[in-house]
Amino acid sequence: MPNDVYRRIEASAMTVRALCEDDLPEVLDIECQGYSFPWSESVFRGCFRPDYRLWALETHRRLSGYAVVAYMAGEAHLLNLCIAPADRSLGGGRHLLRHLIAESARDGMSQVLLEVRDSNASAMNLYASEGFSIIGRRPGYYPGGQEREDALVMALRVGGHCVSSGSP
Repeated sequence: MPNDVYRRIEASAMTVRALCEDDLPEVLDIECQGYSFPWSESVFRGCFRPDYRLWALETHRRLSGYAVVAYMAGEAHLLNLCIAPADRSLGGGRHLLRHLIAESARDGMSQVLLEVRDSNASAMNLYASEGFSIIGRRPGYYPGGQEREDALVMALRVGGHCVSSGSP
């Protein structure tokens, strides 16, 4: 395999900013590349509201990923985190995850919750390496081919201690 498959992007080449509606064409492109059952444009548009946080990951000034977080009852619920397939395994997902965790803590949330496909080992490994633990299972949560797929529910407490959004 070429050496660039194993390269990491310098954290200084990655920035996180608020996602805006003008980003939606690029977001939808990444979403369709990343998921068999992608969110629609109307679902994304419905997330631009005061109780949601939408984050854009830029790598070398190009949109390479995004995250959608809903704030509910003092908890941050990570609804969607996606990195463009060409940019995966370069540290961007971890960089974006650390940013949204730190922002959730700054905003006074007590924990970050998420669901992850039971079959998505790379995502589960990322979340576990950042301190998330499995707290439950949602049977048939995700659409699948012939059958629906279970989701694992994972949580990370962020209230009451400092969380850093440092580089991967």
